[in-house]
Amino acid sequence: MKNCRTTSKNKIFKFEEQRSSLTLENIDQVSSTRIIVDGCEINDNGIKCDYLHIAKDIEMYIELKGQDLLHAMKQLERTMKLLSSNYQKQAKVSYIICTRSPLTSTEIQNYDRQFRLKFNSKLIIKSSPYKDSY
Repeated sequence: MKNCRTTSKNKIFKFEEQRSSLTLENIDQVSSTRIIVDGCEINDNGIKCDYLHIAKDIEMYIELKGQDLLHAMKQLERTMKLLSSNYQKQAKVSYIICTRSPLTSTEIQNYDRQFRLKFNSKLIIKSSPYKDSY
């Protein structure tokens, strides 16, 4: 079986797919686990997000997308149900990084609220390239 998980204390973790990219800065250089989800950790025909990154007891779900945000949210939801230690209580951040966002900020706020209530996850929808830190 392929090694889907890599654990390190790297300062920078970069996630890229086609034209979308997310850079996560590990400010305190804590031990962090990068998991390739699509085609590795979950190897079935169902929908799933691209990556899961775990650090500081926070699960970070990452979907790198063109512009189909509704499909991306479904991918994140299914992945959280399959891989989260507790998909309703565990602290999470869900990233959708897209080439362009067709949603208005009001629509994004509504989806963010739904994700917080249903999955205890903050939802971040940003255009590529995007940089965040933990």
